[in-house]
Amino acid sequence: GRARRGGQHRPHPPHPSFQVFSKSYCPYCVKAKAALTQELGAKAATAMAVVELDERDDGPAIQAYLGELTGGTSVPRVFVGGKFIGGGDDTVAKQRSGELRKMLAALGL
Repeated sequence: GRARRGGQHRPHPPHPSFQVFSKSYCPYCVKAKAALTQELGAKAATAMAVVELDERDDGPAIQAYLGELTGGTSVPRVFVGGKFIGGGDDTVAKQRSGELRKMLAALGL
């Protein structure tokens, strides 16, 4: 059948492909950001958004919401293409296995 149009198919809003919810002093956050930056290279500036929860007044509220969304409140919380992929160790493991590169390719990066 044909896909229904009208309201259901929306263009993707312009947003970074990678979102990292982090705390500036957290070593696992530093590892995750480094792995993503290494994979993205020059594209990191536009393709990755980092939210440093400890530098925001609404950081605790965001962290609580991330807990509801992902089942955990530890940082970092890393999202690729809007999908939660894990924390610092998960992100580094995905980089080492080549999975992160595949995710980049799937997003056209």
